[in-house]
Amino acid sequence: MPPPLLNLADQAAYHAHYIATCCAGPVLTHDGIPVYFDRPRFYHAFFESVVYPDDTFSQVRAQRMDWIQLTLQDATADRFQGWNKKKKSYEPHRRVEVVHEDFVVILEMSKRKDGQLKGKFVTCYQADNSIGRIRQSPAWNRQDCENAL
Repeated sequence: MPPPLLNLADQAAYHAHYIATCCAGPVLTHDGIPVYFDRPRFYHAFFESVVYPDDTFSQVRAQRMDWIQLTLQDATADRFQGWNKKKKSYEPHRRVEVVHEDFVVILEMSKRKDGQLKGKFVTCYQADNSIGRIRQSPAWNRQDCENAL
């Protein structure tokens, strides 16, 4: 059963919630990787289109905002390599996580100065149309990711 949806008054309330809960500090994944969120990413992750001026706030995405952390911290989530549309290939340093319904969380991995992995939140969405392709992607593997970086 999926977690409850987040129902806030308006876009400004969701934005404030994102800053307070996601941007306050890194979220640790179930396997100990810190994931960082930047404030401007709200305007990509919680909008249907990123082509100005056609950006439309997505209530569906925003209502699942609290699912991001739950997904990252769930050891049973399915993890896949992310697809690079420009290169037309999978990239081991991109991690796509799925656990609740067809809600995906996409991270881009890099290394800290000490050589440990860190993640950057890229986006999240309800993958109604693409979940089949996502689930056929290669599994994400920490060693492959580290080797690629």
